[in-house]
Amino acid sequence: MKDNFSIVHEGWNSKEQKLREALCTLGNGYIATRGAAEESSNNEFNYPGTYLAGGYNRAKTEVSGEIIENEDFVNFPNWLCLTFRPDGGEWLNLQLYKILDYRQTLDMKCGLLKREFRVEDDEGRRTAITSRRVVSMRDKHIAGLEWSFTPENWSGVAEFNTSLDGTVINDNVSRYRELERQHLMPLETKIIGDNSIFLLVQTIQSRILMAQSARTTIYRKGEELKPVIENYQGEGHIGQLLRIEVRAGESYTLEKVVGIYTSRDRAISEPAIEAKKAIVRAGDFEEILMRHTDAFKSLWNRADIGIINGEKNQQLLRLHIFHVLQSVSNNIIGMDVGVTSRGLHGEAYRGHIFWDELYIFPFLNLRFPDLTRSLLMYRYYRIEEARFAAKEDGKKGAMYPWQSGSNGREETQVVHLNPKSGNWIPDNTHLQRHINAAIAYNIWNYYLTTDDKQFLSFFGAEMFLSIAQFWESMTTFNEERDRYEIHGVVGPDEYHTSYPDSDQQGLNNNAYTNVMAAWVMQKAHQLLELIEKSRKRELLRELHIKEEDLALWKDISKKMYVPFIDDDVVSQFEGYEKLEEFPWEEYQEKYGDIQRLDRVLESEGDSPNRYKASKQTDVLMLFYLFSKEQIFTVFRNLGYDFSEEKILKNIQYYSNRTSHGSTLSRVVFSWILIKYDKEKSWDNFETVLKSDFEDIQGGTTSEGIHLGAMAGSLDLVQRGFLGLEVREKALWINPPILEPLKKISIKVHYRKHWISISLDEKKLTISFEEGWRNKVKIGVIDEIHEFKLGEVREFSLEK
Repeated sequence: MKDNFSIVHEGWNSKEQKLREALCTLGNGYIATRGAAEESSNNEFNYPGTYLAGGYNRAKTEVSGEIIENEDFVNFPNWLCLTFRPDGGEWLNLQLYKILDYRQTLDMKCGLLKREFRVEDDEGRRTAITSRRVVSMRDKHIAGLEWSFTPENWSGVAEFNTSLDGTVINDNVSRYRELERQHLMPLETKIIGDNSIFLLVQTIQSRILMAQSARTTIYRKGEELKPVIENYQGEGHIGQLLRIEVRAGESYTLEKVVGIYTSRDRAISEPAIEAKKAIVRAGDFEEILMRHTDAFKSLWNRADIGIINGEKNQQLLRLHIFHVLQSVSNNIIGMDVGVTSRGLHGEAYRGHIFWDELYIFPFLNLRFPDLTRSLLMYRYYRIEEARFAAKEDGKKGAMYPWQSGSNGREETQVVHLNPKSGNWIPDNTHLQRHINAAIAYNIWNYYLTTDDKQFLSFFGAEMFLSIAQFWESMTTFNEERDRYEIHGVVGPDEYHTSYPDSDQQGLNNNAYTNVMAAWVMQKAHQLLELIEKSRKRELLRELHIKEEDLALWKDISKKMYVPFIDDDVVSQFEGYEKLEEFPWEEYQEKYGDIQRLDRVLESEGDSPNRYKASKQTDVLMLFYLFSKEQIFTVFRNLGYDFSEEKILKNIQYYSNRTSHGSTLSRVVFSWILIKYDKEKSWDNFETVLKSDFEDIQGGTTSEGIHLGAMAGSLDLVQRGFLGLEVREKALWINPPILEPLKKISIKVHYRKHWISISLDEKKLTISFEEGWRNKVKIGVIDEIHEFKLGEVREFSLEK
């Protein structure tokens, strides 16, 4: 594993193919295509999928006698389709051909997928193929595929089949298969030149047009050949058969260059015209690859995180960076898209947008702030839908949905299938109103990192204050406690959606939700003091916020109720202490893997609502989002005494009651244990690193990578292990010393300044490389230093 910019899979393993497809997905933020074998179609072992950022469609299905509507992340036409056969032979199929050699390499440095294999058909004809593939990061509407083709021991006619397939359905997630899966309607197929084809489809409900054009060319020793071409087409599918005479031992090159445009694109006449034009102007595969490689070089210059702790950890960290860059790149700046929780890699969670931004934005803020701004605008564009949702629920302000898609309505399914029991069960996770606090938190931290006052004053402030209005209307005052409370919600844990044997959905006083709501109220006052006075007056008038409302917000921020099990442990929600302890050892012995404990219990006719058992961190999220000092301030502001000893007791209490049913859970545990148990912190970090690569949840990665966990691992390195913290007056660096980690090197963009930071065991080196001002303030351990442009300083961390 010497090259830690590459992932190499040796040998063909059909059972691992769908996992490899997800891990070897190529994308540019705008579109992405799974790393499926181009000669394959959708079957037990292969799933070619192409996804478009913002590419949703709604469809209705009858489930248990009721009509339900889901919005899905559409699998768009398969542009990969390319195969061959020797004259009179079978088409290439790795399940049927004898495989002599197979090697697949994901080159992350330049975003290239390479397949090298040798096969033999049933007549003993051996053929070597090297396939290279890109989805251009520089030219986002262009993708390309190149075959180097060598008949080793046979001569004669070779026939190639190249096509565009618009008959695909959504079939990536087995538990969705009882739901409507047809989302595309074919509109047009056309031959547009001697070697070019065209396909136009439309999503059935959302009416997104996608046009694809493909140009296929064959060369020998750099000279273009003139194959015999036979065109064929049917509804939603068009292709060409290209025949050439080949000689044993000679190599031939086939290129397939594809143009993809949709009706969501800017600065176009209409998709068909643009797609056809794109393949004329694109150049050959080498030109496309050169431009694409150059774009990736620029991205890695900003985004790379170097660590010294074994080659595999560095390799997996770069795999995570690579997939973040492919899922959300500068190609989507200005587009109306959000951050999907499973990237552009599969159909799990239907491509919906949850709270994963909370884990993803810290990495983007410090490298691609314009991208974060654009992704925050996704929320702003949907503020009216959030206001309507709040009004329908009898609330004020803006109530953003737990799952968002095309227009910002609540997309959480009404029922979901438990694959363990085969039962359809009600889904009440839409009550996770804490998503609103996450959006406010993201706005605030984007501002702290960038000092983007324009965004804060206009878009950010309107969202933040509207969310504060919502939280105000969610509270009720308990006179007996002299405290404000929030009822009927679900916390981040997700296992607990109601009290045992209760018909009422939701829980009372989820501690995380209550504390975050109080924090929003407190920050809302601070925000109003930061923006221009004229803008403040405008917002207060437009949002109908009066002085008495502001006074109420201040009161709520100081009197929000937080339940405790005893004086030391924060209760996950009111009444949590009355739940039964869960028999962890018994169930681990019985089932082995119980990460998805909810499914196990439901299959037994039981429910996690009865037990002190969490899917993922809930209370402990507070210690992930806020530093120790901030936690003390938040609780002190609420009138509660809190100490470092209490933080440790809370960690210990909930560590023993968490199943880690979400990949995000170990991100949080790694973070909060850094200061209290470095060994366990590192163990959790390494688990996060391999969670998708080794598919530790047993089949979920093939449905799409877990983008929040991938980005969370990057944030663990920069903010956890390097000790980077963005505060209101400076960038602070206070590294904890972890024995396994010998070196960290990163570059960050803080308030329009590029700063390089290197931690080499117990020596910290900081370099102020470039910026819009000649000076920048950086805090190291407990002292602020003023750096001049070009200055490099070293700090000893020896105690």
